Order: sequence, then structure tokens, then C-alpha cells
Amino acid sequence: MKFLKFLSVLILVFSMTQIVNAQDWADLGHFKDANASLAPAADNEDRVVFMGNSITIGWLNTQPDFFKGKPYVNRGISGQTTPQMLLRFRQDVIDLKPKAVIILAGTNDIAGNTGPMTLTQIMDNLKSMAELARANNIAVVLCSVLPAEDYPWRPGLKPNEKIPALNALIKNYCDNSGTAYLDYFSAMTNSRNGLDEELAHDGVHPTKKGYEMMAPMAEDALKKVLGSH
Repeated sequence: MKFLKFLSVLILVFSMTQIVNAQDWADLGHFKDANASLAPAADNEDRVVFMGNSITIGWLNTQPDFFKGKPYVNRGISGQTTPQMLLRFRQDVIDLKPKAVIILAGTNDIAGNTGPMTLTQIMDNLKSMAELARANNIAVVLCSVLPAEDYPWRPGLKPNEKIPALNALIKNYCDNSGTAYLDYFSAMTNSRNGLDEELAHDGVHPTKKGYEMMAPMAEDALKKVLGSH
């Protein structure tokens, strides 16, 4: 009886933990302390928020020198999809009052990390983030999704076909809306619409060399949008 009572309590605690975790589906608490401790942007500060997933936060971990001494704020969360980013966009981007935001997202949607997503649904979320930024006088850079021949954690989803199709939608939106388009894909892809091992050991997440290739492209895009902002 004692064991059954203990087991019931354990199940209840586990269930309550799952409920609490489920309530923060977008991981709104992830950057709560970091946002609170971030000093207000100075009038002459060209603050930029990098919004994304593991590829964005991985940049800070793999090539931290890119961020040192610059008014760059990294708000990437590993594994996230565009609906999660959209939910936290106000607190993790708009409320930080940057002059620009670089949005790199979509590959985890194609991987189905938070359930099935069509390319149109992914694009709708990217549009919503861009529109929210512009409505708050924040310049927008929308990035192409990086190449991926396949996903090691979910093989067989054909990202080498879906990513180029999504990128075509992103570019078309950027062309029609006057949004800056940062095309990492064309510069980094191989003949299989993937990433060579020197750019990504697992075929998805960039190595230091991969980030070193991305850095000047990001800087060029920022110069253009900040210069006209």
C-alpha cells in the first residue's frame, strides 16, 4: 500500500511537471533574465537581434568573436520552429528595441519538431514576424534556410527539396515587400542541396568555418538595412 501511495504521488508530481512545461510551449522563460538585465539601447546604438534556432545560438557558441564588442543580441533557441518564435517575438525582439532583426528560421518546421507544417504555414509565420518588426520601426533581414540534404534526427523528410522551395517563397516575399533577403543557401550549398562536412559536421549545424562564411554576408545585409533605416 505504501508503495502504491508513493507511486501515485510520483505520477502526480510528474504530471504536474509536464503541465507546467506544456504551458511554456514557446519557452518564453528562456531569455527572461537575460532580457531583464539587458541595458536599454543607447540612442546611437545600432542594436541588432539575431532571432532563430540552434543555428543562431550555435553561432554564439562556435564563433563568439563575431558578437564581441558589437551591439548584437542573440536570441536563438535550439530546436525551435517558427510558431514558437512568433509567440516570443515581442519579448525577445520588439521589447529590446533593436534597430534591426535578422530572422533565420524554418528548418525545424520542415523537420516537424512541433508537428506537421506546410511551407505556406512556415512562410505565414515568417511574414508575421517581419510585419511585427516593421510595425515597430525595426528593419528586417529574412534569411534563406541553410542547406540540409537530410536531418540526422528525422531522416527521409527530403529537406534538400523542401528547403529550396521554402527559400523561393521567402525570396519572393522579400522582393514584393521590399524586405532584405540574406541568401546563405546559394553560397553554402553543394550539388546535393546539402552542406559539405567542412561547413557542417552533421549536415545541418555550421562549423566554425561555416559561421565564418556566414559572417560577412550578415554584416553586408545589416549595413544595407541600417544605412537606410
